[in-house]
Amino acid sequence: MENVYAALLLHKLGKEVNEENVKKVVAAALGEAGQVDESKIKSLVASLKGVDIAKELESASLVAAAPVASAGAQAGAEKKEEKPKEEKKEAAAEGLSALFG
Repeated sequence: MENVYAALLLHKLGKEVNEENVKKVVAAALGEAGQVDESKIKSLVASLKGVDIAKELESASLVAAAPVASAGAQAGAEKKEEKPKEEKKEAAAEGLSALFG
């Protein structure tokens, strides 16, 4: 995951996303405690060849915003469901009063 973050950081800074730059960022982030996996970096850089990162980030932002709107709609639907439950309780109470009353 740190490789992806490094690529995004390089993109944001306007630097070229290549193996050398990603490796430097990951090595700096991990410090002495971590080890850079060069094969993962090569794979990431190869998969990003020809990809417009800015465009992909923009479309990802639009997709991420869509579930938020539907979550609000679900909350509204839950509120509508609460009313019938109350009516069922009232109907049950009326039925009991008919038995004992």
